[in-house]
Parts: sequence; structure tokens; C-alpha cells
Amino acid sequence: MVHWPEVMVAYDAADKILFSADAFGKFGALDCDEPWDDEARRYYIGIVGKYGAQVQALLKKAAALEINMICPLHGPVLTENLGHYISLYDKWSSYTPETDGVVIAYTSIYGNTKKAAELLYSKLMEKGCGYVRIFDLARSDKYTVLAEAFRCSKLVLASPTYNSELFPHTRAFIDMLCERGYKNRTVGIIENGSWAPVAANLVRKRMDDLKNITFAENAVTVKSALNAVSAVAVEALADELLR
Repeated sequence: MVHWPEVMVAYDAADKILFSADAFGKFGALDCDEPWDDEARRYYIGIVGKYGAQVQALLKKAAALEINMICPLHGPVLTENLGHYISLYDKWSSYTPETDGVVIAYTSIYGNTKKAAELLYSKLMEKGCGYVRIFDLARSDKYTVLAEAFRCSKLVLASPTYNSELFPHTRAFIDMLCERGYKNRTVGIIENGSWAPVAANLVRKRMDDLKNITFAENAVTVKSALNAVSAVAVEALADELLR
């Protein structure tokens, strides 16, 4: 079983073909010349991502087979460098970070939380972080952000407090992470709130059931807008993430 119970994988021993059903699929048209990894990652995390244990079981069985070709239901037939695709699927399905990097996912009402997130981005780049991506959750494709969050070893969620709750786009994104069993990552938090900022505690509470999530010690609190104190806290978070 990969994805749904009726999705079965079959092996043709005569021609050594793995008919992989939803496994090893990707988004995009077959006549589109684009790298396999990005759209396959987005496909896997967005659609199959909850079923890592089943994919791991499949890979263990497939390891004993001689495979010359992989034919998925979605995406191109794979005939070369099969070890590359299998290695990525092993990482994705075991929830192992693919890249040592940071994804910053923010929401912002008046632009001040955005400025804090952008300051963190610039500090990480200045300090030599090799892979950093920043996304506005209100305007970005959430499945792209989701795939990047699973790709990287660290995630920073930046959210204003909104009606004593998380901003809706942040809340929805965390739900997407939880639905797919997000784990084995470090999570940093930037919260914003003029009078009673509670976003940091709400993020921790919402992600409490996830396995092996390490929250960065340097949570940043912004009171409406960045000032000298909160800017120092952003840099401290950058230093911690780099360590």
C-alpha cells in the first residue's frame, strides 16, 4: 500500500520493471523539461507524505529486486540513475532532512512580522547559511512551502497574534504539517503582538504531538514593530539555527 489501500505496486520479473503506482510520481506534464526532484518532492509530501511507514516497507521489498525501470502512474518513466530516485524516496519516507537549511514561513498583518522574518533571512545569509527559503503563507503555494519544510532540517514560523489565536494561514499550515507527521526537525518561532503576544505558545501547543521536534530556545517576541531589543533576539535565533 502506497497512498491508498487499492494502490498496489507490482514487479515484472521478466523485464525487471517496477510498476510503482503512486510511488515515484510527480506533478507536471510529460513534455515539460524540468528537474524531477522538486515536483516529485511536492507530489510526495502533498499526497503520499502521511504514509511514510508503508513506503519504507515497499523500499525494503524493492531492495531485494533487480530493477531496470520504474513506471509510476503519474509522471515520467524512470530508466536511468534509479539509485538517485530511490535514495530520495528513502529520505522522504523516513522523515530525514534532505538539506541542512532553513525555511522561514511567515504571515503578517501590517508588514512588521514580515520585516522580522526578512531580517532573520538576511542574518542567516550574512552568516553563511547555505540554503534559506522565505515564504509568505498568505501568498505562496502552501504545498510548495510544505515540501520545502520537509526538505530542510529547520523551520521558522513567524506569526502575529490574531484574536488571541494564531493567524489563520499559520494555523492552517501547521495543520498541514501535523497531518503528514512532520518530525525530526528544529522549529524556531517569531511571534508578534502589541499587548498579549501568545503565538509562540500556541505554535508549541499545536505541534505538541509531533515526534522529535526541537524548539529553538531563542523565541523572538516582537511588540508591534521591530526595535533594538527584538532585532538582537532575531540575530540570536539566527546564531542558534546555525549551530
